[in-house]
Amino acid sequence: MTSQDRLPQSRHLATDIPGPLSTAAMQRRKEAVSGGLGTAMPVIVSRAHDAIIEDIDGNRIIDLGSGIGVVSVGNSAPRVVKAVQDAVANFTHTNFTTVPYMGYIEVCEALNRLTPGKFKKKSILQNSGAEAVENAIKIARHYTKRPAVVVFEHAYHGRTNLTMALTAKNLPYKDGFGPFASEIYRMPMPYSYRYDGNLATIAEDSLAHVISKIEKEIGAHNVAAIIIEPVIGEGGFIVPPAGFMPGLQKFATENKIVFIADEVQSGFARTGKMFAVEHENIEPDMIITAKGIAGGMPLAAVTARAEIMDSSHVGGLGGTYGGNPVVCAAALAVIETIEEEKLVDRAAHIGTILFDSLNALKAKYPIIGEVRGRGAMVAIELVHAGTKDPNPEAMAKVIKYCQSKGVLILTAGTYGNVIRFLPPLVITDELLKDALGVLAEGFATL
Repeated sequence: MTSQDRLPQSRHLATDIPGPLSTAAMQRRKEAVSGGLGTAMPVIVSRAHDAIIEDIDGNRIIDLGSGIGVVSVGNSAPRVVKAVQDAVANFTHTNFTTVPYMGYIEVCEALNRLTPGKFKKKSILQNSGAEAVENAIKIARHYTKRPAVVVFEHAYHGRTNLTMALTAKNLPYKDGFGPFASEIYRMPMPYSYRYDGNLATIAEDSLAHVISKIEKEIGAHNVAAIIIEPVIGEGGFIVPPAGFMPGLQKFATENKIVFIADEVQSGFARTGKMFAVEHENIEPDMIITAKGIAGGMPLAAVTARAEIMDSSHVGGLGGTYGGNPVVCAAALAVIETIEEEKLVDRAAHIGTILFDSLNALKAKYPIIGEVRGRGAMVAIELVHAGTKDPNPEAMAKVIKYCQSKGVLILTAGTYGNVIRFLPPLVITDELLKDALGVLAEGFATL
């Protein structure tokens, strides 16, 4: 594919959204696909390149969601497309534990190199973030010979039985799907915007409270792992206050607890660092990655200290499709793209544009309670003016307006009142500013 074949990076409305073809196809979807699956935007995609999605009616839509943070290097990124085409022509599957291949080894080498920590590391590859979280917990339990796992309010770690237990929010993720895995203990997460105490001491006060609860209610000697998102994803892009996570890691280290960073959504250049823990110079014992790792191909990973990863017996880890050769080729192309195109710096630049624009909106519209995030992982929380009461109704209206004008943005938040921005890191300044202009129009209509 040449550059001339790629979609123009501009917004274009050929029909109303949804158009007639998408409307008809969505009816077919309703008849054929489980009603348990939601839809963020009622259109059917035909092509997507970089930061533009084209639907079957010919509308070009600005993508500010990246498939929930997945296509950070852009949709159908050229290096990824070529790597996948070359790989699929060679072989599609052998199972790495049956007949190994170099792609799997090379991805693990890259992860061991890129993830924080000067200690020796090893990795395993899986298919999804939830599967990687499951493996991380089972490895930590096997290594420590302890049962308990500490998680936090507002957390999201997946939809399998164990990861639903780790996930905080009931609807839509957990309701009616229990009973869940045991020995999971949830701790309060310092949420600065909604904190009632002294913000000057929020980190130390929250840390002391969490440590006290762990010691009194669980016993530190029973804890296998503490798992935390460096930027809380589905919970609303909550950034833990500076000092909280380093203090938590110090406590974990002192008590021989495996400290796990879930970087499924925040990893791979998204926050203006390769990994979000780097903002506070944290070197986790174990780090979980997925989403942005392979340009849209299904891949996830667990990377940890070598002694932790080697503690499992031979055959204790594995899976049929984990680290598929075609997917590994995509991941190597993604890593090359991030490094060659300096997308870590690009994410920081995008973050500057987002924060400037969104803070300007906040100054104008009191229903925007807070702008927060890191790099190109930014959110706004909507409230009723003059209060901190969640305002999901206003959020829904703004989202609907943006969609009608050809801008895809996503929601989040424990209280269903957060708009999150996860644009592809290759989005042009012009396209991003066009989308933010539409967002401003949406607020003006309220």
